[in-house]
Amino acid sequence: MAEKKVFKNLDDFLGTHFIYTYDNGWEYEWYAKNDHTVDYRIHGGMVAGRWVTDQEANIVKLTDGVFKITWTEPTGTDVALDFMPNEGKLHGVIFFPKWVQEHPEVTVTYQNEHIDLMEESREKYETYPKYVVPEFANITYIGNAGQNNEDVISEAPYKGMTDDIRAGKYFDKNYKRIKK
Repeated sequence: MAEKKVFKNLDDFLGTHFIYTYDNGWEYEWYAKNDHTVDYRIHGGMVAGRWVTDQEANIVKLTDGVFKITWTEPTGTDVALDFMPNEGKLHGVIFFPKWVQEHPEVTVTYQNEHIDLMEESREKYETYPKYVVPEFANITYIGNAGQNNEDVISEAPYKGMTDDIRAGKYFDKNYKRIKK
Protein backbone atom coordinates (compact mmCIF):
# COMPACT_ATOMS: atom_id res chain seq x y z
CA MET A 1 0.00 0.00 0.00
CA ALA A 2 1.30 3.46 -0.90
CA GLU A 3 2.41 5.69 1.92
CA LYS A 4 0.20 8.74 2.41
CA LYS A 5 1.87 11.92 1.18
CA VAL A 6 2.55 14.45 3.91
CA PHE A 7 2.29 18.09 2.85
CA LYS A 8 4.60 20.59 4.50
CA ASN A 9 6.02 23.12 2.02
CA LEU A 10 4.75 24.76 -1.14
CA ASP A 11 6.84 22.32 -3.21
CA ASP A 12 4.77 19.47 -1.72
CA PHE A 13 1.54 21.22 -2.73
CA LEU A 14 2.33 22.44 -6.24
CA GLY A 15 1.47 19.88 -8.92
CA THR A 16 -1.24 18.29 -6.76
CA HIS A 17 -4.68 17.45 -8.17
CA PHE A 18 -7.64 17.46 -5.76
CA ILE A 19 -11.31 16.53 -5.79
CA TYR A 20 -13.39 17.85 -2.91
CA THR A 21 -17.01 18.19 -1.90
CA TYR A 22 -18.27 21.17 0.03
CA ASP A 23 -20.65 20.62 2.93
CA ASN A 24 -23.42 22.11 0.74
CA GLY A 25 -22.90 19.19 -1.73
CA TRP A 26 -21.05 21.09 -4.48
CA GLU A 27 -18.23 19.00 -5.96
CA TYR A 28 -15.11 20.63 -7.39
CA GLU A 29 -11.92 19.39 -9.01
CA TRP A 30 -8.87 21.62 -8.66
CA TYR A 31 -5.21 21.48 -9.73
CA ALA A 32 -2.25 23.50 -8.39
CA LYS A 33 -0.65 23.72 -11.84
CA ASN A 34 2.39 25.75 -10.70
CA ASP A 35 3.28 28.56 -8.29
CA HIS A 36 0.98 31.08 -10.01
CA THR A 37 -1.63 29.14 -12.00
CA VAL A 38 -4.59 26.85 -11.23
CA ASP A 39 -6.96 24.76 -13.36
CA TYR A 40 -10.38 23.53 -12.22
CA ARG A 41 -13.63 21.81 -13.17
CA ILE A 42 -16.95 22.19 -11.40
CA HIS A 43 -19.01 19.02 -11.07
CA GLY A 44 -21.80 20.12 -8.73
CA GLY A 45 -23.55 23.29 -7.64
CA MET A 46 -25.00 26.29 -9.40
CA VAL A 47 -22.18 26.50 -11.99
CA ALA A 48 -21.68 22.74 -12.55
CA GLY A 49 -20.18 22.12 -15.98
CA ARG A 50 -17.85 25.13 -15.86
CA TRP A 51 -14.13 24.54 -16.41
CA VAL A 52 -11.10 26.79 -16.50
CA THR A 53 -7.40 26.42 -17.29
CA ASP A 54 -4.46 28.73 -16.61
CA GLN A 55 -6.25 30.92 -14.04
CA GLU A 56 -3.69 33.29 -12.49
CA ALA A 57 -3.72 32.90 -8.71
CA ASN A 58 -1.81 33.85 -5.59
CA ILE A 59 -0.61 30.63 -3.92
CA VAL A 60 1.09 30.78 -0.51
CA LYS A 61 1.99 28.54 2.41
CA LEU A 62 0.38 29.88 5.61
CA THR A 63 2.10 27.41 7.91
CA ASP A 64 3.39 23.84 7.53
CA GLY A 65 0.76 21.87 5.57
CA VAL A 66 -1.70 24.78 5.16
CA PHE A 67 -1.99 26.67 1.87
CA LYS A 68 -4.07 29.68 0.78
CA ILE A 69 -5.00 30.30 -2.84
CA THR A 70 -6.85 33.43 -4.01
CA TRP A 71 -7.91 34.73 -7.40
CA THR A 72 -10.41 36.87 -9.27
CA GLU A 73 -12.08 35.40 -12.35
CA PRO A 74 -12.99 37.33 -15.52
CA THR A 75 -16.61 36.95 -14.30
CA GLY A 76 -15.78 39.12 -11.31
CA THR A 77 -16.08 36.13 -8.96
CA ASP A 78 -13.48 36.17 -6.19
CA VAL A 79 -12.28 32.91 -4.64
CA ALA A 80 -10.27 32.19 -1.47
CA LEU A 81 -9.35 28.58 -0.64
CA ASP A 82 -7.50 27.32 2.43
CA PHE A 83 -6.23 23.77 1.82
CA MET A 84 -5.33 21.48 4.74
CA PRO A 85 -4.52 18.34 2.75
CA ASN A 86 -2.97 16.47 5.67
CA GLU A 87 -6.37 16.65 7.37
CA GLY A 88 -8.28 15.98 4.13
CA LYS A 89 -10.09 19.31 4.47
CA LEU A 90 -10.32 22.75 3.01
CA HIS A 91 -12.30 25.91 3.60
CA GLY A 92 -13.40 27.96 0.65
CA VAL A 93 -15.17 31.26 0.23
CA ILE A 94 -16.62 32.09 -3.16
CA PHE A 95 -17.80 35.67 -3.72
CA PHE A 96 -20.19 35.45 -6.67
CA PRO A 97 -21.28 38.72 -8.30
CA LYS A 98 -25.06 39.11 -8.34
CA TRP A 99 -25.09 38.50 -12.11
CA VAL A 100 -23.49 35.04 -11.77
CA GLN A 101 -26.10 34.03 -9.19
CA GLU A 102 -28.89 35.28 -11.50
CA HIS A 103 -27.40 34.00 -14.79
CA PRO A 104 -25.12 31.05 -13.87
CA GLU A 105 -25.70 29.42 -17.27
CA VAL A 106 -23.57 32.14 -18.92
CA THR A 107 -20.51 30.83 -17.04
CA VAL A 108 -21.12 27.11 -17.61
CA THR A 109 -18.62 26.64 -20.41
CA TYR A 110 -14.89 26.38 -21.01
CA GLN A 111 -14.21 29.89 -19.78
CA ASN A 112 -10.93 30.32 -21.69
CA GLU A 113 -12.82 30.34 -25.01
CA HIS A 114 -15.37 32.90 -23.74
CA ILE A 115 -13.40 35.56 -21.84
CA ASP A 116 -15.07 38.35 -23.88
CA LEU A 117 -18.53 37.05 -22.89
CA MET A 118 -17.52 36.90 -19.20
CA GLU A 119 -16.20 40.47 -19.28
CA GLU A 120 -19.22 41.70 -21.25
CA SER A 121 -21.62 40.04 -18.76
CA ARG A 122 -19.69 41.52 -15.84
CA GLU A 123 -20.33 45.00 -17.29
CA LYS A 124 -23.90 44.33 -18.49
CA TYR A 125 -25.42 42.85 -15.31
CA GLU A 126 -25.47 43.91 -11.66
CA THR A 127 -22.50 42.96 -9.48
CA TYR A 128 -23.88 43.73 -6.01
CA PRO A 129 -24.91 42.45 -3.64
CA LYS A 130 -22.42 39.62 -3.93
CA TYR A 131 -23.57 36.08 -3.14
CA VAL A 132 -21.04 34.88 -0.56
CA VAL A 133 -20.64 31.12 -0.13
CA PRO A 134 -18.35 30.15 2.80
CA GLU A 135 -18.08 26.37 3.12
CA PHE A 136 -15.88 23.64 4.51
CA ALA A 137 -15.12 20.72 2.21
CA ASN A 138 -13.84 17.17 2.48
CA ILE A 139 -11.06 16.25 0.08
CA THR A 140 -12.03 12.96 -1.59
CA TYR A 141 -9.03 12.60 -3.90
CA ILE A 142 -5.39 13.69 -3.93
CA GLY A 143 -3.25 12.92 -6.97
CA ASN A 144 0.37 13.77 -7.69
CA ALA A 145 0.04 15.08 -11.25
CA GLY A 146 3.29 17.04 -11.30
CA GLN A 147 3.50 20.67 -12.31
CA ASN A 148 2.31 21.99 -15.67
CA ASN A 149 0.56 18.75 -16.65
CA GLU A 150 -1.87 19.74 -19.41
CA ASP A 151 -3.72 16.38 -19.15
CA VAL A 152 -5.15 17.06 -15.69
CA ILE A 153 -7.91 19.50 -16.67
CA SER A 154 -8.21 19.06 -20.44
CA GLU A 155 -11.90 18.46 -21.19
CA ALA A 156 -15.37 19.41 -20.00
CA PRO A 157 -16.69 17.62 -16.92
CA TYR A 158 -19.03 14.69 -17.52
CA LYS A 159 -21.31 12.70 -15.24
CA GLY A 160 -19.23 10.16 -13.33
CA MET A 161 -15.88 11.80 -14.15
CA THR A 162 -14.81 12.23 -10.53
CA ASP A 163 -15.72 8.60 -9.81
CA ASP A 164 -13.60 7.54 -12.82
CA ILE A 165 -10.67 9.58 -11.49
CA ARG A 166 -10.97 8.18 -7.96
CA ALA A 167 -11.27 4.62 -9.36
CA GLY A 168 -8.06 5.00 -11.40
CA LYS A 169 -9.91 4.84 -14.73
CA TYR A 170 -9.05 8.35 -15.95
CA PHE A 171 -5.25 8.73 -15.65
CA ASP A 172 -2.50 6.20 -16.33
CA LYS A 173 0.48 5.62 -14.00
CA ASN A 174 2.25 8.65 -15.54
CA TYR A 175 -0.79 10.86 -14.85
CA LYS A 176 -1.69 11.10 -18.53
CA ARG A 177 -5.30 10.95 -19.70
CA ILE A 178 -6.40 7.42 -20.64
CA LYS A 179 -8.07 7.71 -24.06
CA LYS A 180 -11.63 6.45 -24.18
